[in-house]
Amino acid sequence: MEATSVNVESRTSSQDKRWTIMAALLGTNTAFMLFQGMEQETNPMFIREIALAIIAATIPFQGIYFLIYTFLLEHKGELSAERMDKLHMASAVCQIVSYMSLIGLAMMWYNTSLYVGVAFLLSTALAIILIRSVMSPVAIDEA
Repeated sequence: MEATSVNVESRTSSQDKRWTIMAALLGTNTAFMLFQGMEQETNPMFIREIALAIIAATIPFQGIYFLIYTFLLEHKGELSAERMDKLHMASAVCQIVSYMSLIGLAMMWYNTSLYVGVAFLLSTALAIILIRSVMSPVAIDEA
């Protein structure tokens, strides 16, 4: 393997988890856009249109997350601290915007059933809070 190529084994467990979550979101959103988009053509519904618009608006941020992630892996140790901070901030913004796609998914489930939609929305909110709090950087006291 070339010295400049990305070494998959060099990723940390935390990075792998974030990458996996984003890949799952992108796959889910793409599938929803495909199948619900076809359904929207044959049976238009306003709530589906809004949900698809929300999902569509988040997909570019999911793609940008992967670009930033790959860029950081390829240039590890070569970037200034200031640039790393900016890239990490952009990555975090992309993740948060991407999580908003779950609102569109919740709207689709709500359209199917009130109870399923509300349950999905509440569990999604709790899961996002949990994952963001667990994956936040850990400060180590040197005292």
